[in-house]
Amino acid sequence: MTYLWDDPATFADDALAGFCELHTGLVRQVPGGAVRRARPQRPKVAVLPGGGSGHYPAFYGIIGPGLADGAVSGNLFTSPSAQDAYSVAMAAQSGAGVVFSYGNYAGDVMNFGLATDRLRAEGIAVDNVVVTDDIASAPEAEAQRRRGIAGDFAVFKIMGAAADEGMDLAGVVRAGRKANERTRTIGTAFAGCTFPGAPEPLFSVPDGQMGLGLGIHGEPGLRDVPLPSAGELAADFVSRLLAEKPADAGERVAVLLNGLGAVKQEELLVLWRPVAALLRESGHVPVLPEVGELVTSLDMAGVSLTVTWLDDELERLWAAPAWTPAFRRGRTADEPQAAAQPEASEPETTAPVYSPASAESRELAEHVLAALRQVASALGEAENELGAIDAVAGDGDHGRGMVRGIGAALAAAEEAQWAGAGAGDCLAAAGDGWAARAGGTSGVLWGAGLRAAGEAIGDRGGSAEVAAEAVDALTTRITTLGGAAVGDKTLVDALEPFRAELLSAVAAGAPAAVAWPSAAEAADKAARNTAELVPRKGRARPLAERSIGTPDPGAVSTALIARTIADHLTGELR
Repeated sequence: MTYLWDDPATFADDALAGFCELHTGLVRQVPGGAVRRARPQRPKVAVLPGGGSGHYPAFYGIIGPGLADGAVSGNLFTSPSAQDAYSVAMAAQSGAGVVFSYGNYAGDVMNFGLATDRLRAEGIAVDNVVVTDDIASAPEAEAQRRRGIAGDFAVFKIMGAAADEGMDLAGVVRAGRKANERTRTIGTAFAGCTFPGAPEPLFSVPDGQMGLGLGIHGEPGLRDVPLPSAGELAADFVSRLLAEKPADAGERVAVLLNGLGAVKQEELLVLWRPVAALLRESGHVPVLPEVGELVTSLDMAGVSLTVTWLDDELERLWAAPAWTPAFRRGRTADEPQAAAQPEASEPETTAPVYSPASAESRELAEHVLAALRQVASALGEAENELGAIDAVAGDGDHGRGMVRGIGAALAAAEEAQWAGAGAGDCLAAAGDGWAARAGGTSGVLWGAGLRAAGEAIGDRGGSAEVAAEAVDALTTRITTLGGAAVGDKTLVDALEPFRAELLSAVAAGAPAAVAWPSAAEAADKAARNTAELVPRKGRARPLAERSIGTPDPGAVSTALIARTIADHLTGELR
């Protein structure tokens, strides 16, 4: 369990602030993460790994010469927002371009993708390297669907060395993608991890068993198997990895035996002995192997084994010096100057200016704010329930993410209303606030959806037709951005029936206070029915069998939001 915190909701922020205070000569905190304090003497590619917190030293612990130029840091197990990624990139870039690198998770792909679009629009060269090393999460023929786990580190290390060598953006990206194509990881969990303040771990493993094929976001293993000896586990791991050796690979390999948070170093050393022997017996030569904690999962008891097949270029980059708070290899010329370089200016921010709103729109804004407050209260009460549903086949952070998102949305909408905004601008501001502060897949989708709803409402007053147009726009934006359809076991399974019922009732002449409760009932029924579906998208997809019998957390929270707004509308008529 996690023993020390001030406020569980700010644990990730507090840890990042403590890290930056401890290593103030090497790094500085910026909105969304941290960057090297030392600025390059000439333009170089900025290598920026990122993802959710809870994996220290990934990601900000590896900022420094020979490795990362900065790191984008989200909430616990939640992808950082697009605004976070943009902010860190602007602070780290020095004129030669930016490369984001992260594990293959929907929220990360969406958020870093949106940040990439924004940077390109501003004339900054940028690309992405997505890590897909987890052999347990999809078959080899579908490698592009695999998750990124501890193999992240090998890819980051190679790209960081390439950038510090002076390679251009295309060269750094090419080296990173080559490293990813030659990297394979398999992991297992002996016990689950626990969020700060949570009474129980996200999942449990039966006594005498282990969860083979774990994820690093608190997801359980794909299946439970009898707990082996160290030698038996080594043989299982090595045989699975060698079975996927690339056809053109040689015998020299970078190896990482990684602890997930609660396995002792001595235990890792016991496991390393048979791993090393088996690799050498198979004709492979481990090159500068690493045994320790480099990509953790809070306090999870688990281990993973990563192998990267090296060619001459990859070996040179893997062996190159690096000097960071959590990982050091050799000596780099940049160490003594770390505290003496000037800081980069941070992106300027300006308060939004809103056009004067009509009286009708300002009146509707009052109702919008009241509804958002009720939604915030309902999601707060349901936080633990939503987290428990999510933990069955995911990482257990859905409740916390939704609470964080609606809190940021409400604060942004209140600020907009105070500045004179009408209903449309308040909803758009709420969407921007949700997307900027919540991160994750839900942050992207709800943020974009609320903005679309606000744009549809504009400066108009309230009516059933306006509400239907707003919901239609919200649903279209979410389905277009997320790419999910009914049956994929996502929030869309509740949202589409809600939209269909609402539009039908309004078209038939029903007022909002009648149409909305009917649509909310359809959403609630559809959310319950997702229990029988097999997930085809999101973090639950690799654990499809575990998910059967449990409804989708996104669909459940969507139905809860619909019911809460329905209660608000009907309550106004009493």
